[in-house]
Amino acid sequence: MDKDGIVFEERKRIKFFGLPWTFTKYYISDDNIMISKGFFNREENDCYMYKVQDVTLNTTLIQRIFKIGTITCHTGDVTHKILMIENIKEPRKIKDYLVKASEEARLRRRTVNTLDIGANDDMDSDSDE
Repeated sequence: MDKDGIVFEERKRIKFFGLPWTFTKYYISDDNIMISKGFFNREENDCYMYKVQDVTLNTTLIQRIFKIGTITCHTGDVTHKILMIENIKEPRKIKDYLVKASEEARLRRRTVNTLDIGANDDMDSDSDE
């Protein structure tokens, strides 16, 4: 991922004192989220922003003390249905950005999420009578 389009670049932190002593980095741009893990063996995982369906912010007491939090992204991605952005600074600001950017990405791609609420089942049972 090029550095030009990155809106947020954050490193996973340890819970105590919120220090960035891990080898996991998160890159968030208008178009996608990338998680880069590892020191000897590096693994990179990308998820397009339009695939993010829901975003949740979780903060434990320890995380609130050290001003960090964990964001959970529920996605339509094949490899990672649940994407965890763990122990990062300014989690509320990043969560708000993810919600807004994912909606804008869906509108740009004209992607519509539909939900099957079982309306056809009710209609089928009425026609049998």
